[in-house]
Amino acid sequence: MAHHLRFAGASAAQQLAALKGIIADEPLLMDVLRRLRALAQADSWLVSGAIYNTVWNVLTARPPQTGIRDIDIFYWDDSDLSYEAEDTVIKRGDAIFASVPLPVQIRNQARVHLWYEAHFGQPYPPLRSSREAVDRFASTTHAVAARLEADDRIDIYAPYGLDDLFSFRIAPNRSMDNSRTHMEKGARALSVWPEVTLIPW
Repeated sequence: MAHHLRFAGASAAQQLAALKGIIADEPLLMDVLRRLRALAQADSWLVSGAIYNTVWNVLTARPPQTGIRDIDIFYWDDSDLSYEAEDTVIKRGDAIFASVPLPVQIRNQARVHLWYEAHFGQPYPPLRSSREAVDRFASTTHAVAARLEADDRIDIYAPYGLDDLFSFRIAPNRSMDNSRTHMEKGARALSVWPEVTLIPW
């Protein structure tokens, strides 16, 4: 087996331990997780490429930030769905994450249904949590989130498991019609990590 696939097919417990170990050993991710905890927003998570791209970089011995364009932060607050309320959190985050070397994108997942259709051309049922937003990611591979608990324990949310991630396999999540996003993200991943297998929609 190729060395980068050493966790493919491992048990769920082994894969979870491997992911937590990779995150714990990556200074940028740990710094972001500490700052995220300081942001103190309900149901807040580090999601998407910063996690799965880091895993692929570590397992293929690439430089730590290869292919990572930004840091995506989710939180969920339905107490005020105005743009202004979200913008207040974003501006507070700008100060907290100011010295992070990549752009940080903070979004209230309780608001997504208000703008999604205009942006992507299809309706988006309201979310009930940030975790539910992760459930709807276009590719099961990308559906992984992390946060740092008060006791410094790394908490992982991965609704479809981690085998696609550790198998370098971008698999479609058909809970919504996200075929375009799945294929576009897959094509970009292949351009950076040729080890990846893209499963068509």
